[in-house]
Amino acid sequence: MLQVLSSAWALLLGMGLLMVGNGLQGTLLGVRGEIEGFSTLEMSFVMSAYFVGFLGGSRLAPEMIRRVGHVRVFAALASFISAVMIMYPMLADPIAWSLGRVVIGFCFSGVYVTAESWLNNAANNENRGQALSLYMIVQMAGVVSAQALLLVGDPAGYETFVIASILVSISFAPILLSISPTPAFDTTKPMTLRQLMETSPLGCVGMFLLGGIFSAQFGMSAVYGAQVGLSLVEISIFVAVFYIGAVLLQFPLGWMSDRMDRRVLIILVSAVGGVGAVIGMVLGVTFTMLLVAAFFIGGMTSPLYSLLIAYTNDYLEYDDMSAASGGLVFINGLGAIAGPIITGWLMGTGVVGPKGFFLFIATLMFAMAAYAAYRMTQRVYTPVDETGAIAPIYPTSSPVALEVAQEVAIEAAQDEQDAQEPTRAPEL
Repeated sequence: MLQVLSSAWALLLGMGLLMVGNGLQGTLLGVRGEIEGFSTLEMSFVMSAYFVGFLGGSRLAPEMIRRVGHVRVFAALASFISAVMIMYPMLADPIAWSLGRVVIGFCFSGVYVTAESWLNNAANNENRGQALSLYMIVQMAGVVSAQALLLVGDPAGYETFVIASILVSISFAPILLSISPTPAFDTTKPMTLRQLMETSPLGCVGMFLLGGIFSAQFGMSAVYGAQVGLSLVEISIFVAVFYIGAVLLQFPLGWMSDRMDRRVLIILVSAVGGVGAVIGMVLGVTFTMLLVAAFFIGGMTSPLYSLLIAYTNDYLEYDDMSAASGGLVFINGLGAIAGPIITGWLMGTGVVGPKGFFLFIATLMFAMAAYAAYRMTQRVYTPVDETGAIAPIYPTSSPVALEVAQEVAIEAAQDEQDAQEPTRAPEL
């Protein structure tokens, strides 16, 4: 761990600050949209636009990096992010915000691709898993701490937007001034979606549904809080608890994943997440129960991402694991684009209202559990000793981080295979 910190501290510090800025602007827009009188449906399109840009960036950023290099891409995307964050309070219009969110999503995706390729280059086979785990912890810590900054300024003014812009601008300094060498960049040609679907139907369907769940949580939780009349302090705590649950439950569920049928665990985790959403929908009139709902929803969503990837890997050859990364991210991104829009439509209807936030999440969670149960009748059980290790990864990461996670899983599986091979007696 110390070796990882010594070689990648600048990158981790920069990414931590970047996640603070990103987490702050996402929640801030949800609150400011309510102040500006935007409808819930309008805010849903604003939030969905981020994932449109993110998906586009994950596809185009690698080519940009290959053409002009990491440093230039980093610097260019940084300037766009800072500019858009300052633009939000100046152009308080749903269309302008939506276009800005597309740009923000595209830029953050490109930044993640660049930074995560740097992280992979700084790590080696012995500490790559530790580097990935530390990176994921920094990501979530940044998003959680961002919610406290929501209370620093008045969301109806400029100050908080300026703070988010400053944090993003500063975050690039330790990375760009670091003496770490620029890595050679190469991406793996992805599998076709048909091949991926034939290999793991549950992995593909699960990633699509999970994209909708996470984007609703990430994009609409602050909108929900503002719509039901939570105070600024309560909104910041409510949003933070989603990510606190993700951090605290990621590793226990990962430990369980390596010791039982992953389909059973997918069913259990999805069902618990669905129950958490029902708690929020039925008992969410009290703030305490809202926090309970947020903890279990967030605590189940992020581990499901790692769990579905690990399950898909169980049916892939080592050489195909990295190739599957792009397809899994693309499927997840399609679901993410639809999530806020459907959630916003439900929240904006007179019949459902704000409870549509939890209704949407509950429906998708239970649908995933039901589909996993169905798949158990279609495919034989894979023994635990024949499955690969799970690597922690969150839905906020780019395809590069997913490829790193795949490399960690491959290395762990190969090490285990080598350890199980009988030692040959020396020849006389």
